[in-house]
Amino acid sequence: MAKPRDNQDNPLEHKATGSVSDEPIAVEVEHKRLRAAAVFDIIRREGDKELLRRFPALWWSGVAAGLSIGFSVVAKAILAAHLPEASWTPLVDSAGYSVGFLIVILGRQQLFTENTLTAVLPAMQHGKSVWWLILLRLWAIVLSANVVGCAIFAAFISYTGVLGTEVHDAVTEISTQMMQKPAIEKFLAGIMAGWLIAALVWMLPSSEGNEFIVITLMTYLISAGDFTHVIAGSVEALFLVFEGHTGMAAVVFSFFLPTLIGNVTGGTVLFAVIAYAQVRDEIDET
Repeated sequence: MAKPRDNQDNPLEHKATGSVSDEPIAVEVEHKRLRAAAVFDIIRREGDKELLRRFPALWWSGVAAGLSIGFSVVAKAILAAHLPEASWTPLVDSAGYSVGFLIVILGRQQLFTENTLTAVLPAMQHGKSVWWLILLRLWAIVLSANVVGCAIFAAFISYTGVLGTEVHDAVTEISTQMMQKPAIEKFLAGIMAGWLIAALVWMLPSSEGNEFIVITLMTYLISAGDFTHVIAGSVEALFLVFEGHTGMAAVVFSFFLPTLIGNVTGGTVLFAVIAYAQVRDEIDET
């Protein structure tokens, strides 16, 4: 059988090569302000690598991310437990929500909502159905691994009493408030969170040296805005299951599915499609 002439036809042998030449990217990195096409190309290259990673690497990185994101819930609860009850309290304790995301993103762990942009851009550019199947494989592995990590973390803080009474009660209150929102609100709030995470991924290539600030600001907005994130929220929802305050059916149908669809809508259907549309002509010309 003849070897494919185009490496896009054979994803397993695909190497991440830029559609925008390396020289303009290097020049723009030097000037700290990247064109949209250069940002697209940087993220697409990263997405190519992620799409072709093997199962064990994706799985264990995803489990690590699920465990790490639990510290967003814990850090927020620690602040809430030690702050007075006031109208401004949520604006302050929301700062703790960034902790888990900082660990995950700076630690290069696999978070599902990041992949609603990073891994989608190369699939969009390659266009062929095989790349969409590879994308679905990545999503399935990472999402499952994230939830397993969340479940382990939630069980640990529920059963061991490691947090102490005050912080434990604060986690319960935060989680209950999230679960009490109607499913349609979780979906709509999920769109906002999905957009913010995708925007964060889009901004990182231009934020060299300021990644900490960018990650903190964007994830702080998710908590301060009371938006729903399918992975961080899974820690809260599963914590309530282990505490006996809710059932798995409620978690799946009232939280997980609406929030998941909302995050994918915000990160992929809206942000990724618009990001691709704004650079498509430049990419096609190169």
